[in-house]
Amino acid sequence: MITRAEIKRQDEYLLRQQHDFRRAADIVTDALAKFDEIEAVAVIGSVAKPLWKEVPRFRDFRHAGIEVWHECKDVDLAVWISSQHRLGDIRRARDGALAAAYKAGTGPSTANHQVEIFLIEPGTDRYLGRLCNFNSCPKGKPKCEVPGCGEIAFNAVIDGFEPYPDLLASAAHATLYRRGQGRLRSALDLPGPIEDRD
Repeated sequence: MITRAEIKRQDEYLLRQQHDFRRAADIVTDALAKFDEIEAVAVIGSVAKPLWKEVPRFRDFRHAGIEVWHECKDVDLAVWISSQHRLGDIRRARDGALAAAYKAGTGPSTANHQVEIFLIEPGTDRYLGRLCNFNSCPKGKPKCEVPGCGEIAFNAVIDGFEPYPDLLASAAHATLYRRGQGRLRSALDLPGPIEDRD
């Protein structure tokens, strides 16, 4: 039997996980803003949204039908980019910023592959690909064999992935940075859990 204390601990963990991903989004956004080709950065997906309660994938909770906060598995960033000639440098900037913030005690323990960067064409909002997480391109992994992957260095083609029509739906209220305007907001200021809202 799952106790109230266990439910509370699980909820606190899931809230902290979203908070940590939002902090990671801020850290990476600051690193990406230094590149002239980066036009804008927005948080998309569940990290951008107020969390909601659901029966999770965790076996004990699922079998008991107990709802907890939605689990954020990673943070997705939409990055409007006018040129892809420095994707390797952008990948290194993301990875270095996360590592430096963690080492300094100012950032969470978020791995580079937990910050997914969706490359978006300015003006059209067309999905261009995903920033590769490998440190060389091609890396010689099975993922690298997907047709089109690496045709532009460090632009990964994800096998079977088709962007949802509403991929950028949260971007309007969750844009963190725009060239010419600078920082618009912190990801930490995005709306909190649904039950906590007025």
